[in-house]
Amino acid sequence: MTMTDTGGDAGSKVTTHEHIPAAQRVVVKVGSSSVTGANVAQIDTLIDALAAAHQRGSEVILVSSGAIASALSVLKLDSRPSDLATQQAAAAVGQNVLMWRYQTSLDRHEIIAGQILLTAGDMENPTHRSNARRAIERLLGLRALPIVNENDTVATQEIRFGDNDRLAALVSVLVRADVLILLSDIDALYTRPPKEAGAVRIDHVPHDDDLREVAFGDIGEAGVGTGGASTKVAAAKYAAEHGIPTLLAETAKVADALSGAKIGTWFAAKP
Repeated sequence: MTMTDTGGDAGSKVTTHEHIPAAQRVVVKVGSSSVTGANVAQIDTLIDALAAAHQRGSEVILVSSGAIASALSVLKLDSRPSDLATQQAAAAVGQNVLMWRYQTSLDRHEIIAGQILLTAGDMENPTHRSNARRAIERLLGLRALPIVNENDTVATQEIRFGDNDRLAALVSVLVRADVLILLSDIDALYTRPPKEAGAVRIDHVPHDDDLREVAFGDIGEAGVGTGGASTKVAAAKYAAEHGIPTLLAETAKVADALSGAKIGTWFAAKP
């Protein structure tokens, strides 16, 4: 996966799960299938965990997929659209629905959300990248919760991130996060799709491990999300290469992840 370097290496002091509660800056990424459709109720679970981290003083940035998926029922679409125009229209509607759901949940904790929509072109452009960093920094200074998503309404097939795992890794480097947490529908990385016989759970990935023994499969509900195990590993390895450790964990256990529980798969950062 090719990514543009968005800043210097972070040099995080977070080296293991138990350090996460003391992390100054945390980027959390959640996928479409975890917060839409049958799992829309998980938004409250996610927000409760983020609010707890926020209230103990951590700066939290949420990278969230789900705009297009959030519009499917509203626009009476049977599945994720395949043509670009309908994807853009669905994103325009769904982004509003998604942010309304997040803000409604955040209201319980008296936290305000700030929306940041980015394209791959923004991250390639030094001025746009600097503007995005400044906006996120100011939102954090105002104790708001920045919620970042790809700007699917104006993105084209040729210049899209492809998945928000990549976007989350880029954002974590952009803001020099202490740790990146990638949430999905499974509890960890396995040597092969966990439903297959012989799948072995991987608890720890050294920064120089090329994971040749892993046979990648998809993560997430078919037809809703766009990422899979391979995109999460690529994002985690990119962040780790820039000094940011990454935890791959289950969305339902986000509170445990942010509390320092030894769950999921830990990708160690490059020393």
